Amino acid sequence: VLQGYAAEMDNPLMAHLISPELQNKKDILFGNMEEIYHFHNRIFLRELENYVEYPELVGRCFLDQMEDFQIYEKYCQNKPRSESLWRQFSDSAFFQECQRKLDHKLSLDSYLLKPVQRITKYQLLLKEMLKYSKNCEGAEDLQEALTSILGILKAVNDSMHQIAITGYDGNLNELGKLLMQGSFNVWTDHKKGHAKVKDLARFKPMQRHLFLHEKAVLFCKKREENGEGYEKAPSYSYKHSLNMAAVGITENVKGDAKKFEIWYNAREEVYII
Repeated sequence: VLQGYAAEMDNPLMAHLISPELQNKKDILFGNMEEIYHFHNRIFLRELENYVEYPELVGRCFLDQMEDFQIYEKYCQNKPRSESLWRQFSDSAFFQECQRKLDHKLSLDSYLLKPVQRITKYQLLLKEMLKYSKNCEGAEDLQEALTSILGILKAVNDSMHQIAITGYDGNLNELGKLLMQGSFNVWTDHKKGHAKVKDLARFKPMQRHLFLHEKAVLFCKKREENGEGYEKAPSYSYKHSLNMAAVGITENVKGDAKKFEIWYNAREEVYII
């Protein structure tokens, strides 16, 4: 893919097949695939080969390189932009010619999905290895490697939701790490509110998608998009946020184990979640 497509975008002999809107868009289309390739080729594969005789110790290999696996997060975050660009130009003569030269049965988009499939496949392989390594040396490392890979998958998944937030004025990166996200029913019970509004609000929950960052919790409204693939991915329109420094929490509300309460500024605003 890097030689037969990406490099060809810079090939003067192919320039006449590339439409002007596609020029200089190589980074969007391929993301950091080259970085992933070099990591595997120069580092990870060589490390793995050291364990050919001792497969049960391979967990160590994952743990040593765990930081490098974060390059996948970057790739996945760019994926929606890449897919949208691909859809605009999928039938371009340039891509067809590259595919013909490579003699690939599948078109480029199938290959651009490979890194996303690869990072999810690792956890399956590690789970399988653990199953057969119960009492042998290295089992703990395998377990730790699995936990770390699942952590990376969670971060990838969370960040895919986070990049779909619209309407937030500030810089999301300044809110610290995204710790959790998910969809909830939210009831409000505000002191300041109009009595009528309070009654209504108490009975009918709002559907909100919450993003818990280190410094703030964001309330968003989920909007389903129509379309294919990532286009179908929802977007989240930002409604309001609470600064975590001023948030209090009541872990159980009114005998319902699933409900908890977060409140703001000494219970001036109360949210039952």
